[in-house]
Amino acid sequence: MRTSKAWLRFGEEYLLQRVVRVFTGTLEPVLVVSAPGQQLPCLPDNIEIVRDRVSDRGPLEALATGLEAISTQADAAFVSGCDAPFLRPGFVRCLVRLAVEADITVPHEEGRLHPLAAVYRVRVLPVIQELLDAGTLRLTALTERCSCRSVPGSALRDVDPELESLRNINTPEEYRNALSTSGIPWGD
Repeated sequence: MRTSKAWLRFGEEYLLQRVVRVFTGTLEPVLVVSAPGQQLPCLPDNIEIVRDRVSDRGPLEALATGLEAISTQADAAFVSGCDAPFLRPGFVRCLVRLAVEADITVPHEEGRLHPLAAVYRVRVLPVIQELLDAGTLRLTALTERCSCRSVPGSALRDVDPELESLRNINTPEEYRNALSTSGIPWGD
């Protein structure tokens, strides 16, 4: 996508603002991780923004940055990309409740893990650093190296019947479809 996903309009707000709004009042603290120098839409004053130490290392670097930043305030974090316009507070709360002992609690649906809608414990930081040092940037590599509770989508359907919280935007077509689903005209 040509436009940063954080800056994609979704009705009266940008995608990042929408995701932050879902988290606000659902979990505390709410933290936004961005690339060094990345411009972000205006966010509420109580939202902490931290920057990746190293650019271009993707979600795994962002996860390390975020977990380090919250390590004195919490022992785990729900992690989402900014491209999840249908994320539901009940889904977030349910997954957090299910995250009891495992290092990572991640939903799976149709044979696929969803590591950008998951709960990560701060104690996985050393493993993340090992992966980054080895040049391994895939989030799924972390699930292979840590204790992982895989939660079937069926366990989350009470709070999100269509599992819309797992729906993200990666292409212009997915963006148009998300707008259409929400009744937002394309181009607004």
